Amino acid sequence: MDQYIEFVVNHWWLVGIWAAFLVALLWDNNRRNGQTVSTAEATTMINRQNALVLDIRDKADFKAGHLVNAVNIPYASLAQRMNELDKERERPIVLVCKTGQTVSMAGKMLREKGFNAVRMKGGMMEWNSQNLPVVKN
Repeated sequence: MDQYIEFVVNHWWLVGIWAAFLVALLWDNNRRNGQTVSTAEATTMINRQNALVLDIRDKADFKAGHLVNAVNIPYASLAQRMNELDKERERPIVLVCKTGQTVSMAGKMLREKGFNAVRMKGGMMEWNSQNLPVVKN
């Protein structure tokens, strides 16, 4: 540990440059992936802003449990079916997947087409772990 402290003290400018690059990388990554909302923020958006919930999981996962009034367009077919969302362009879109990882690319695709899309952090795993309501059909 003493060696690290000595290095930082003796080479503070290198550490500063490294920290600046790290901050720039994290900022750029966050900007590309779009805004992330918690389950509580997603619920607020749905209730107060009439946000559309877009579930990008496959049909089997969607039928096993999804948010109320969610629209299911699997990620694999999102590019081909994006025209189905044109009438919803003015509404915010909350993107949901299984764990919250896949929605990054879907969000980028939607934002490039002019949609206001945000990612729900943790996906359905987080939603279910909080015992929030789901619809099964």
